[in-house]
Amino acid sequence: MGAIWAVITRLHAFAGPVISVLYPMLASVKAIESPLKEDDEQWLTYWILYSLMTLLEIAAAPALAWFPLWYPVKLALLCWLVLPQFKGASFVYNQLVRK
Repeated sequence: MGAIWAVITRLHAFAGPVISVLYPMLASVKAIESPLKEDDEQWLTYWILYSLMTLLEIAAAPALAWFPLWYPVKLALLCWLVLPQFKGASFVYNQLVRK
């Protein structure tokens, strides 16, 4: 079981920044250069949600220290927000902001 947690921790240490910052940064630059509005909506909403999640994570750090599954849950949520197959950030925008 300890080996599994070590792999998950190392996976998050590498995948977390790639999924949460590097890929969205490159996709945001691509969206700025495209004439479509949908991709701008996706990435602007993503950065707002990412900032909010980071702020809440900093504020709740003592409580999150007791929740060992926080990092895998956060990684899964970030994947849902970022990956073009899901377009989670656009979904959140359309469900919470536009309604």
